[in-house]
Amino acid sequence: MAKRSTVLAIINPLSGTTSLAQKTALRDAFLRRAESLDFDADAVFTEHPGHATELATAAVAQSVSRILAIGGDGTINETARALRRAPTALGIVPVGSGNGLARHLGIPLNPTQAVEHALVGRPVVIDSGEVSGHPFFCTAGLGFEAYVAHLFARQPVRGLPTYIRTAFGAFWNYQPGSYVIDDQERTLFSLTFANAGQFGNNAWMAPTANIADGRLDQCEIRPFPAQMSGLLMWRLFNKTLNRSAYWRGQTITRATVESNGPLLIHADGEPLTLPDGRAEVKVLPSSLLVLL
Repeated sequence: MAKRSTVLAIINPLSGTTSLAQKTALRDAFLRRAESLDFDADAVFTEHPGHATELATAAVAQSVSRILAIGGDGTINETARALRRAPTALGIVPVGSGNGLARHLGIPLNPTQAVEHALVGRPVVIDSGEVSGHPFFCTAGLGFEAYVAHLFARQPVRGLPTYIRTAFGAFWNYQPGSYVIDDQERTLFSLTFANAGQFGNNAWMAPTANIADGRLDQCEIRPFPAQMSGLLMWRLFNKTLNRSAYWRGQTITRATVESNGPLLIHADGEPLTLPDGRAEVKVLPSSLLVLL
């Protein structure tokens, strides 16, 4: 008798605004559907930061064929980093605040539909990125977006309304930063390295990004008058930011960014600080299997 394929669901009980009761019901539905498809299935709730990586690493060592990450972009990042260069495929079930990678890949935002998508889908190879050793699969960045990520992480309530309030308040206090990018000095409002095209919630920083071309999109927004903020926001959500005179983009395989002090960055929305003021960014081509 042939051995059954194995599938594991890793569930973050704190992601987004979905309740624990809803996630428990989703877990039970996943187990029933996986068994009906003849998978040997298991599901685990994460208990602390980094736990998803630990669980996924152990599952890869046990030759689990599919791992579903049920959570936001942070949970997906924690899970996916253990699957790079591995034969185990990632299933994305988005229940977070932004769900940028899921939106870019066209994965259903309905969790039940996303579970079905992951269980019956086929593995497709995509790229990933690294910023100073920190993996990212959607975007990483500096400047205003990193500033907001650090503020948002301190908020007691997640979700899009909280993010909008945080970003709006941050805008009036933020000052553009000075950076040296590959030995060229720049003063920028924000600097994004995009594997996928958007931050989440259909905010498209890199409208033409290709997640499987072996390159990252380096997107720069130079300082702009306050009265232009409304138009730039409109362009961000209408996938036309690259038409703005304040936006500049190019595709890269690696870059170095330096500043005069510690660098605030984010990787898939998770805030990080680089004390030495130096960020090394690179792409890892064809490094992850995703179920689509």
